[in-house]
Amino acid sequence: MAWIEPVSLSSPRVDLVPLSLAHRADLAESVQDGELWNLWYTSIPSPEDMTAEIERRLRLQAEGSMLPFTVIDKATQRAVGMTTYMHIDSASHRVEIGSTWYRKSVQRTPLNTECKLLLLSHAFETLACIAVEFRTHFFNHQSRQAIERLGAKLDGVLRQHQRTADGAFRDTCVYSIIDSEWPTVRANLVHRLTPRS
Repeated sequence: MAWIEPVSLSSPRVDLVPLSLAHRADLAESVQDGELWNLWYTSIPSPEDMTAEIERRLRLQAEGSMLPFTVIDKATQRAVGMTTYMHIDSASHRVEIGSTWYRKSVQRTPLNTECKLLLLSHAFETLACIAVEFRTHFFNHQSRQAIERLGAKLDGVLRQHQRTADGAFRDTCVYSIIDSEWPTVRANLVHRLTPRS
């Protein structure tokens, strides 16, 4: 049995379910909310490229390096984005949470916090990860702020780490949460999701 296998995760507002081609139409519609593929500092598929992107992620899953999820907004029962466990290191029990995008209308809502709480809880409490990593483009300030709000710490910046689609070099910010930090990070996330009276 593999260390990490497809699983569905659920919270009051969101379901994370194994990615499949059945989600293609919703995801192609979702990516048009904000024309997300035009963001220069990240790599998000266009509506026309959605089938190829789903197939790419499923191929990486079959190879054992990625576990992709579709993000379902329970309010609409529609797919509103994607997220993954990636760079899976079963020997060291480490994963990266990444290749995440959400339609613009659900960005900066509790949905992302709930997704991260689900993924981190599963990583630390079920998979017994020693660390969970996050990576983002140096200039993706929205993503960096969201990662820092989770409680992840900046490990460093990989300069000229990789080339972007237009051929420019990307500096990659690497963040992580380690297992000893998880109880405090979890308490912070639960607090942020608790309704105020």
